[in-house]
Amino acid sequence: MRKNQPTPVRIKKNDTVRVIAGNSRGSRGKVLKVFPQTRRVIIEGVNFIKRHTKPRSQTDPGGIQEREAPIHVSNVALICPKCGAETRVGMFFADDGSKARVCKKCQEMIDA
Repeated sequence: MRKNQPTPVRIKKNDTVRVIAGNSRGSRGKVLKVFPQTRRVIIEGVNFIKRHTKPRSQTDPGGIQEREAPIHVSNVALICPKCGAETRVGMFFADDGSKARVCKKCQEMIDA
């Protein structure tokens, strides 16, 4: 790996994760977006922030909006779709050169 290249994020969009650290600890949700450069994820219904917006036109009233903020990948744990447990993610390399994510607890492939 190159010096400035980030390490790969092993959590992908539409994965179900549980927050293991921070103010939203214990909550579950689906990953909406992944930012690999900063190693952060946005999770549905978790880590809300308030955004104060200025009215831009007659139809746009502005005001205070709540939305999800990114959380660092190290603060979430993947929930295995097969065994239903929080798990770490391993990588499986097939003979044909393809990669797949593997649950460290039940050794089942996460990507089917």
